[in-house]
Amino acid sequence: MPALDMPLSKLEQYMGINPRPDDFDAFWDRALAELDATDPAPRIAPAAFQAPNAECFDLTFTGVRGAQIYAKYLRPKNVPGPHPAVLMFHGYTGNSGDWWDKLAYVNLGYSVFAMDCRGQGGKSEDVGGVKGNTMRGQFIRGLDSGPDHMLMRHIFLDTAQLARVAASMPEVDPARIG
Repeated sequence: MPALDMPLSKLEQYMGINPRPDDFDAFWDRALAELDATDPAPRIAPAAFQAPNAECFDLTFTGVRGAQIYAKYLRPKNVPGPHPAVLMFHGYTGNSGDWWDKLAYVNLGYSVFAMDCRGQGGKSEDVGGVKGNTMRGQFIRGLDSGPDHMLMRHIFLDTAQLARVAASMPEVDPARIG
């Protein structure tokens, strides 16, 4: 058994060492107000890639600060809805990946939304406009302009916008999105 630095009973109650900033709620209230004021205006078009059991689409929607965000959208062909959906996101310098690697979910009856995170290696637009460090520092990018301008804040809001877009699709069960 691995060594722990405190008993399990204390670890179960442990809240970390970094205090939550006093303005944490205000920060996210501002962020969600910005998201609420952003019309996603989703646009879907059939993708060049298609599969026998899936309908595949290029999905574009508007994220905060007007960035155009791209996602692959796959849904089961000839499956009555509403059905569950899976949202997928990638790590640094990545993109939404290949179409085929999402087909297992589609074959199980799920819609799949795989987003290209802005500022990374995919098709999403990064409107930029930040000052300071942008090299090897995605988590802090924009911090010199204040926390409301941080790249990761915008990416988190893009994911929330994608969840809203997915929930608005008539074939998706909005209570079963993961």
